[in-house]
Amino acid sequence: MERFLSNAVNRIDAKGRVSVPAHFRSVLQARGLTDLYALQSIDMAAIDAGGMDLLERFEQRLADDDPFMRASDDMSFYVHGDGAFLKLDGTGRITVTDFIREHTGISDEVHFVGRGQFFQMWSPERFAEHRKTVRARLLAQREAQAGAQSP
Repeated sequence: MERFLSNAVNRIDAKGRVSVPAHFRSVLQARGLTDLYALQSIDMAAIDAGGMDLLERFEQRLADDDPFMRASDDMSFYVHGDGAFLKLDGTGRITVTDFIREHTGISDEVHFVGRGQFFQMWSPERFAEHRKTVRARLLAQREAQAGAQSP
C-alpha cells in the first residue's frame, strides 16, 4: 500500500495555493482522492490531512462510544468542528485557508510531513522545533533502554 513518507517544503503562490509534493500526490492519485479531509492536530501546530479513511477512523470510534458521554461529545466536536475538506485542483495544489494558517502559523511556505496513512502541514519553523524535540525524546528513550539492559 502507498504511504506518505518523507517531507518537503513548498512555497505558497500569490493566490494562496501550494503544491502538494509530487510523491504525496502519487499516493493520493493511487487512492483516487481529489478531496482531502483535514483536521487541526490536537497537540501540535499542524494540520493532519488524508483521505476519507482518516475521517472514517475517527467516526468508527465515535460509533463505538456512548453518545451521552462527554468524551464522545468532545471527540465529535474535534473531528467535525475542527475538521474541513480541502480540494486538490487539477495541478495538485490546495488553497492555504485561514483554517490552516491560524492553527499552524503558516505564512509563505508549507512543510509537508509524511505520517504513513496521512500527512501533516506545518510552518517550517515550528516543524524544525518539533523535529528537534521528538529526536531528543527518542534519544533519551534509547539511552534509558540501553542503560536498563547493561549489566
